[in-house]
Amino acid sequence: MAGNSFGQLFRLTTFGESHGKALGGIIDGCPAGIELDLEQIQLELNRRKPGQSAIVTQRKEPDTVEIYSGVFEGKTTGTPIGFAIHNTNQKSKDYSHIKDSYRPSHADYVYDQKYGFRDYRGGGRSSARETASRVVAGAIAKQFLSEIKINAFVSQVGEMKLDKPYQELDFSKIESNAVRCPDTEMAQKMEDYIKSIKKAGDTIGGVITCVIENVPVGLGEPVFDKLHARLGEAMLSINAVKGFEYGSGFAGVAMKGSEHNDAFNSDGTTKTNRSGGVQGGISNGMDIYFSVAFKPVATVLQSYETINKEGDKVTTQGKGRHDPCVVPRAVPIVEAMAALVLADYSLLARTNKI
Repeated sequence: MAGNSFGQLFRLTTFGESHGKALGGIIDGCPAGIELDLEQIQLELNRRKPGQSAIVTQRKEPDTVEIYSGVFEGKTTGTPIGFAIHNTNQKSKDYSHIKDSYRPSHADYVYDQKYGFRDYRGGGRSSARETASRVVAGAIAKQFLSEIKINAFVSQVGEMKLDKPYQELDFSKIESNAVRCPDTEMAQKMEDYIKSIKKAGDTIGGVITCVIENVPVGLGEPVFDKLHARLGEAMLSINAVKGFEYGSGFAGVAMKGSEHNDAFNSDGTTKTNRSGGVQGGISNGMDIYFSVAFKPVATVLQSYETINKEGDKVTTQGKGRHDPCVVPRAVPIVEAMAALVLADYSLLARTNKI
């Protein structure tokens, strides 16, 4: 299997399966001398881990990260950073019913067709549990990018949409509720809705919005490595993501150029920010903001019709522990992938000019 690495200079390679012994990764290219707050890395993992509230999967995993190399006396050494997160609460028997059949809209069928073999326990490598390694690497990238602030939050669940501009939101409230929505009233509505979906044995999708502040001018490598293109690649690599838009996004097509253009202030900033902080594939110093759409989880705890390996139609029912909505736990994943992109481009920017 190819495609397990991300980044050019700040590069992450991950390994592991949902029901294997451990997941982990190797970070190559992290500069030496960065003082790491190991507790903060664990806190980021805790934001992603299962079992943290009534509206997520009830799999109980401590998700404790162990760092094996690349850190000495609390600082990065410049050598590869190796780490692992051990699985402790697998219930592989929950997946025995899909050993010879495929869940609709899941990776089961395509894995079998591509490799001629698949790990059906929790989806193996296709499981969202793989993203735990990304969160560790992203937490380290955030500490490298200490001046840049990355905040993601849930802005939509199903048809429940938070319509306030992000400038009117209090990001300190993101972690105050299980949904990770910075609007308290909307968060409660979203939570109640997710609970009703879970009770029905169904799932629902949602949207995560991410805002990146204090970005310097000049990050991004035209032509094929535009900053927004790499951010899009990063987000679309996350399990269950179906869409990505930044700045004015699709709404911008309804505007005239004279309306859409971001007029300059004398200091180079812009009066508006429909560009989403990126122009010509390069950061312009304004806030970068984008939204990521997540589909409903494919595994529903209802009876459904599918096919088996022989192509025969069969009826089965979803079992096991699954998220009724992935977006609350995906918030730190979105932040982590954004941090990896910016860390990579921050190092690349050092090669642009003397």
